Amino acid sequence: MFDRSSTFGEALDSPAARSVLEVFLPGIAASPMASQFRGARLGQVVNLVPGLAESVDKDRFFAALAELEEGGAGRAPYAPAIDPHPEYEPESVPRGSAGVTLPQPTPQWGVVEVRFAGPSHGNPFVDVELTASFTNGGRTLRVGGFYDGDGEYVLRLLAEEVGTWRFETSSTARSLDGITGEVVVTEPDPGAHGPVRADGFHFVHADGTRYRPVGTTAYAWTHQPEELQERTLRALEGSGFTKMRMCIFPKSYLYNENEPEDFPFPGSIEEGFDLERFDTGHFRRVEQRIAQLGALGIEADLILFHAYDRWGFADLGRAVDERALRYVVRRLAAYANVWWALANEYDLLWAKTEEDWERIAEIIGEEDPHGHLTSIHNCRPFYDQTRPWITHASVQRVDVYRTAENTDHWREQWNKPIVIDECGYEGDIDQGWGNLTGEELVRRCWEGAIRGGYVAHGETYLNDAHELWWSKGGELVGSSPARMAFLDGIIAESPTGTLEPLPSDWDVPFGGVAGEYVVLYFGFNRPRFRNVVLPDGTFEVDVIDTWGMTVEPVPGVHSGVVRVELPGRQYMAVRLRLVQP
Repeated sequence: MFDRSSTFGEALDSPAARSVLEVFLPGIAASPMASQFRGARLGQVVNLVPGLAESVDKDRFFAALAELEEGGAGRAPYAPAIDPHPEYEPESVPRGSAGVTLPQPTPQWGVVEVRFAGPSHGNPFVDVELTASFTNGGRTLRVGGFYDGDGEYVLRLLAEEVGTWRFETSSTARSLDGITGEVVVTEPDPGAHGPVRADGFHFVHADGTRYRPVGTTAYAWTHQPEELQERTLRALEGSGFTKMRMCIFPKSYLYNENEPEDFPFPGSIEEGFDLERFDTGHFRRVEQRIAQLGALGIEADLILFHAYDRWGFADLGRAVDERALRYVVRRLAAYANVWWALANEYDLLWAKTEEDWERIAEIIGEEDPHGHLTSIHNCRPFYDQTRPWITHASVQRVDVYRTAENTDHWREQWNKPIVIDECGYEGDIDQGWGNLTGEELVRRCWEGAIRGGYVAHGETYLNDAHELWWSKGGELVGSSPARMAFLDGIIAESPTGTLEPLPSDWDVPFGGVAGEYVVLYFGFNRPRFRNVVLPDGTFEVDVIDTWGMTVEPVPGVHSGVVRVELPGRQYMAVRLRLVQP
């Protein structure tokens, strides 16, 4: 039979399946795009092709395909769930007898790690369940533990509050059950502000410090050789970026054909993967990179699932998905700079339904006691961004030209922060999403900022090594990062450290803080002057060259209407700063 995992090409080559395509997707089978999509899964095609996602009755379509006798045996059955072993240790093992290593006092917002020397027979990854209750004053957090190999079990807690936290374990392994202890959390280190939370349409650290996402993407940078990862970190230092999108599972796509040295599961594409165990060395290296990003002041926006896969990780089945998800969240939730992105382009993951995504979100809520930011990213149709577990909208462009221009509309529609994580990339590859000029990317960043949101960076400049930043990291060679940092500085100077969309002229958007700090952005227009009607009060006026990164004051202070002389160049802005009400 045919199903969501079947390829478009397989269906085209089957007369029976092709007839179903022609009924439900009229014209597509014979269209010029057919060859382009031969390798795509049917579950992707119905969302990838414009118009299909809205016009196709998906359930009827896949039911019709499933009834066909052609198509072979289909996929092998998914692996079942595995319950912890009820008699993993005999009653002769004393309860709570495992050795315990307590951490030194941990600064607030650091990672509290309690380690246990326990049993290693069988398969502790699935045979043993370990949790603990951590209590400080009137607050109790449930923390899930994980197996770290070689008989080592770990509980990790993000040190959210100063004081003494008392814990007690619960485990299906007798030696790990009922262990009690204390860990101490001290005052935070300088520069530590805690995890980021949504704050209306913007973001703030747990200690109240304003946070603004200046984002970039390097999907597979932690799946590259060590030397390339180190180059990526050096490039990020001083770049101005405060967020990095990155994948948990490796990515297979254009300019990313190399095989990683290790994977979340032990094994290889040739020998297969052991889906009942995890490669602890791989995860330790990922943790190291997350910590290094944190030291640079960069949030790690972790993409949990994606469709760009040749190893089978995009279609593991619910049981393995949930097991991997719990392991990842338990290992990483204690890092203050972690965000969860359920998917990159959720609608291209052919094997998952809305029910699956809701279950994934539920598991994250169960396993993350610290409530990290959580999003789900689209290719074409948006997920329901009003869902309560979604803390902010993570948006891919919806039009070749216009996406950032929708920011204020999306704010009103979803009542959440808007982060346009993909609006197109600065670069020169053959793909339309990856050959924007630096000027156009920066224009989109300003356009979204003036409308109260945040537009992210991506870089896809071709080179002989196929080390494109957007995929592998490496070097930043584009012209937009410095100018995005300049924009962030302009936003930071507002009284709130943010911009809100303000009543605007028909041809020029205004953003800022009403009556106090107003920015007019001209984008690709290039006036020689502008008569600006000022709010009540007296204002200083600046002319900002957003590309040249200069701020030129207009002499004097002003009220009423002021004529602002402009250079007749694109990408100019005017800023009004209140001096006296």
